[in-house]
Amino acid sequence: MKRRNFLKSLCAVSALATVATPSLVMAKDEPKKVPKGKNAITYDAAVNAITGGKPVADSDKVSLTVPEIAENGAVVPVKVNVDHPMEENNYVKAIHILTTKNSNARTADVMLTPMNAKGYFATRIKLGGTQDVVALVELSDGTFIKASKPVKVTIGGCG
Repeated sequence: MKRRNFLKSLCAVSALATVATPSLVMAKDEPKKVPKGKNAITYDAAVNAITGGKPVADSDKVSLTVPEIAENGAVVPVKVNVDHPMEENNYVKAIHILTTKNSNARTADVMLTPMNAKGYFATRIKLGGTQDVVALVELSDGTFIKASKPVKVTIGGCG
């Protein structure tokens, strides 16, 4: 009888250790941190990386088309049209689509040449919540212009 009681006690202790140990290990007082990928970059850091610290001016020459309300943040259509000539020495060099609250603010970067004939780009982007979408345009003379619009995400999205 002593051996049987010993084995029962051993099994009970093993079962308790199996259940209690992971709970004790996982229970921490620290708040959980949201993991960020290796490509995480804030909006300000992205603008600084693109412009090299040069000033960026708001411009009505940049036409940014995004929905006011996006029902699904995973697929938000974006169109950028720049009213600027596409000549040999005067053209739209790049269009950058940025977001203000995604963990990686750089959503799309498009490089253009005068052979493109038009400063235009359309795509779909992913938004992790309600935020501003910014079209940052680099011109061939080294200046930067931009346009931004808010997008309200109702459901879905990332994060």
